[in-house]
Amino acid sequence: MGDRLPEPPRANPSPAVAACSEAEAIEVLGTEDVLPMATEDNHRLGRNQSPPSPTGCPKAKLPSLQPPTDQPLVPRTQFDSSRGQKPTRKFDPENTGYISTEKFRTLLQRYGSELDPHKLEVLLALADNNSDGKICYQDFVNLMSNKRSNSFRQAILQGNRRLCSKALLEETGLTLSQRLIRHVAYETLPREIDRKWYYDSYTCCPPPWFMIAITIVEVAFFLYNGVVLDRFVLQVTHPLYLKNSLLYHPQLRAQAWRYLTYIFMHAGIEHLGLNVILQLLVGVPLEMVHGAARIGFVYIAGVVAGSLAVSIADMTAPVVGSSGGVYALISAHLANIVMNWSGMKCQFKLLRMAVALICMSFEFGRAVWLRFYPSAYPPCPHPSFVAHLGGVAVGITLGVVILRNYEQRLQDQSLWWIFVSMYMVFVLFAIFWNIFAYSLLDLKLPPPP
Repeated sequence: MGDRLPEPPRANPSPAVAACSEAEAIEVLGTEDVLPMATEDNHRLGRNQSPPSPTGCPKAKLPSLQPPTDQPLVPRTQFDSSRGQKPTRKFDPENTGYISTEKFRTLLQRYGSELDPHKLEVLLALADNNSDGKICYQDFVNLMSNKRSNSFRQAILQGNRRLCSKALLEETGLTLSQRLIRHVAYETLPREIDRKWYYDSYTCCPPPWFMIAITIVEVAFFLYNGVVLDRFVLQVTHPLYLKNSLLYHPQLRAQAWRYLTYIFMHAGIEHLGLNVILQLLVGVPLEMVHGAARIGFVYIAGVVAGSLAVSIADMTAPVVGSSGGVYALISAHLANIVMNWSGMKCQFKLLRMAVALICMSFEFGRAVWLRFYPSAYPPCPHPSFVAHLGGVAVGITLGVVILRNYEQRLQDQSLWWIFVSMYMVFVLFAIFWNIFAYSLLDLKLPPPP
């Protein structure tokens, strides 16, 4: 009864684990020892089955390979004759799903040379700064499979202060693509541990498709309208411009799609050019770091908030242009830089912030001038500038929460739910305003196009 189970065939791990899978990384660290053992019925002599994962943690597929042959092998199970061959865990005898930080550090010291140095630093920080003296196995799996939970992030935040290796900016011998990824990391992320994580895990799959696709569609619609109207500068002054079915018009506010599709219409090439430059310079790097879903959400939320703000504050004016979404992204990015000023290591950040604010002010000033410039057809004024302000409001609320929580679960952030609730209240208020206020105030709206 005291004999141990026969060991499966040994094999040496891969020497390069920089892009290792979850299973390979678990093999390298020898963490089959920390996995929960199977029940008595599923762990008979001669079977070679993967044990289940700890309670509350998703099941991880494990290889049957063993640690390197130059390391002493440890039996995966120990049998207690008084209990009748019931297996126990070497590092988690109570089957809690946790291991002690001391034993975890021992595994790192033994097998850490096979890991990517950036991931090893995060693992060491996790082991050094866990006040509870234990580490959840699933946290380790999340790290090695490029997934991080909020609790895992909180556990390693203080560890960054104790890392002794050189900063990512000091690394040499990088390829052009590696330097680009490093540049994006320093442009958008305020913490060195996040920058190293992003640099190590970014694969450009998928690429930043959202901002590029939106830009291409906007340019295509502008060129089409330019050919149809035979005008590329100040297209909005053309008598047929307002007849387009995409822009927002107060008389046609019941057509709900106009609150979104107006971004594909621009007042002229000067309007389009500024928006395209700003959303590519800011939006593409942000999408590379935070993903298309999060950045697309901020952009679309800014667009919708812009048109709804116009329908409340400038009720007689139409809306064109993507400035609501662009200003949401830029204001979120600038606010994130200001709130993390000491941590942001982008070069010439003060000068670049000043240039960005000047460009935004110039574009906003152009919109204000155009709004009050005498219309070529007086019954209908020029497009409103209030959409810019709606985008800024979204950027400094929802946008900041998203940019400050890199790879964290937003649903775990109370501030996220507060701002989402505020946004939904605003949307509902705007809907009721559009239904009832126009008739109650007895406004004189411009005629429909």
